[in-house]
Amino acid sequence: MTASGADIRTSRLDLLPLRVEHAEEMAGVLADPALHRFIGGTPYTPDALAARYRRLVTGSPDPEVTWLNWVVLLREESRLAGTVQATLSAANGTAEIAWVVGTPWQGRGIAKEAAVALVAWLTAYPVRSITAHIHPDHHASAAVARAAGLTPTPERQDGEVRWECAGRTGGQGGLREGK
Repeated sequence: MTASGADIRTSRLDLLPLRVEHAEEMAGVLADPALHRFIGGTPYTPDALAARYRRLVTGSPDPEVTWLNWVVLLREESRLAGTVQATLSAANGTAEIAWVVGTPWQGRGIAKEAAVALVAWLTAYPVRSITAHIHPDHHASAAVARAAGLTPTPERQDGEVRWECAGRTGGQGGLREGK
């Protein structure tokens, strides 16, 4: 297993392991400043995004943490539309996930389809829970999390609501419904 994961295929999407070469196209996908309203920051230049991608594909410097990153390819348009990621922590047995879809592709169910596929793929890992942190006013992202099987908790981190898969436990078969 590389720090980038494996290909994941859905009915409309290919989740492809992140490569530095994706930076040029992804800089355009993520260029809308409005996209950063909830995720923070400002759009990266292609060079800055390539530098970030180099760090991500190298992998976490912490041997207890695995970074898995994919770009989202919309097959019918033969172009990238966003990213999904998972940070696996061996120390606490969690996978924290995130997604972002470029503004032109929002409202088409792409984030939902990608996040659902990511959560399904993660069931092969022995993690206790899958979590995401979502801004309380980001209703579209909350709908994606709900579709992927996550529910909100009362916990907050940096002002964001912690969402998690309830009743999940790890094991050799991956995530399973708890008893």
